[in-house]
Amino acid sequence: MNPVIKELTAHQLKTNLPPFKVGDGVRVHTKVREGDKERIQIFSGIVIALKGSGIHESFTVRRISYGEGVERVFPVNSPNIDKIEIEKNSEPMKARLYYLRNRQGKAAVAVKERRSERAEAAATT
Repeated sequence: MNPVIKELTAHQLKTNLPPFKVGDGVRVHTKVREGDKERIQIFSGIVIALKGSGIHESFTVRRISYGEGVERVFPVNSPNIDKIEIEKNSEPMKARLYYLRNRQGKAAVAVKERRSERAEAAATT
């Protein structure tokens, strides 16, 4: 990225977001404006893609709603994102999880979860 653009957009970058990656289950709290009122709406699902860098960084979250797959793309540095909570960590095998689009039922949300060190120690003994 051009250093001039990077310098101009540096103050717009968010620094309070948790580190998340592809395959993680997240809850994205977005600000929704209805008339003159503002409220927080939560969109929870699995991160299937991370794209871009700097001010242009975005991520795609997929969930199953009433049997239908719903995907939503969020700009990471958007002022409309209040916060991001990580529900579960995972160990993805790929950089993008687009293959989840072709799956049905439980398989559509099955991503290999990261096991804690304590669980791994218990499993080996």
